[in-house]
Amino acid sequence: MHIFSNPVGAGALWFDNLATADGTPVAYDPQARAFLPMPPFCANRDVIGCNWIAPEAGAFCRSCAMTALAPDPSIPDAIPNWAQTEAAKRWALDNLGRWHWFRPEDPGTRPVFHMLAEGANPVAMGHAQGVVTISVAEADPVLSTARRKELNEPYRTMIGHMRHEIAHMLWWRLSLRADFLDAFRAMFGDERADYPAALQKHYQNGPPADWHQHYLTSYASAHPHEDWAETTAHLLHLTDITDSFVAAGLSSPELPGRGWDPYSEPDARRLIHVAASLTVGVNHVNRAMGLSDLYPFVLSEAALRKLTFVHDWLRRGAQGR
Repeated sequence: MHIFSNPVGAGALWFDNLATADGTPVAYDPQARAFLPMPPFCANRDVIGCNWIAPEAGAFCRSCAMTALAPDPSIPDAIPNWAQTEAAKRWALDNLGRWHWFRPEDPGTRPVFHMLAEGANPVAMGHAQGVVTISVAEADPVLSTARRKELNEPYRTMIGHMRHEIAHMLWWRLSLRADFLDAFRAMFGDERADYPAALQKHYQNGPPADWHQHYLTSYASAHPHEDWAETTAHLLHLTDITDSFVAAGLSSPELPGRGWDPYSEPDARRLIHVAASLTVGVNHVNRAMGLSDLYPFVLSEAALRKLTFVHDWLRRGAQGR
């Protein structure tokens, strides 16, 4: 993620800022990828702190307009959890916009989001025919940590959920292309295999003993759909980690050169090599503060091939190239 210029003075702005350091209200324009100091602001600005511009006064921004169902405000913590969830959505959408997904130049369908709070029963997150369902309760760090431990996961965040579930939607979009499915099945397997049965087997028996050699995560081994979603989420993780590292002005001998743009890099292997090298260093920094590794995953050769496949399709897929 870039660090942005202040449109009314000195200093920088970060992606989630609502105002400059001196208090001037600003909003992010996802089309220009810049902050503006004037309305129209998103109608959700005062409700959930959305900091994007709107097409006209009283309207929702491009991201909030994708949310068809908002959480029940009577459920405790629904609104603050929703605010954090929408912030993660804006981040993920802006990342994908670097490859032209869901921007005005993208001729395809946009995702529709159902943002649901959890009352007595948990919410099953997922995707179906362009609709992405997200449990905003997962923004609560206590709940998210409990579920991560219960499921024995090394990583679980809201932005991770967003990238994973939007990845399912991206697969659905790409599956409408005649040239995608055969290539997908050759790389990931046949997604027509019984999905509920595959998940039941995974949760009952666990992953295969050699899953590390073939998948990025144990959950990816459950079904080709989940392998695609996990791999796509990880490609987005690695690309954005690298882009944010460069934007912050940090240096590494692994970087190809000054001004290098990870989102414009056509060589997936080169991008992933740089990203993986950077995560080793950042993991080391995190350990100095007693924190978990930023990126606690190992990239096998099979995972690298899948990441390369996803990179190719995401870079060219939105506009049909």
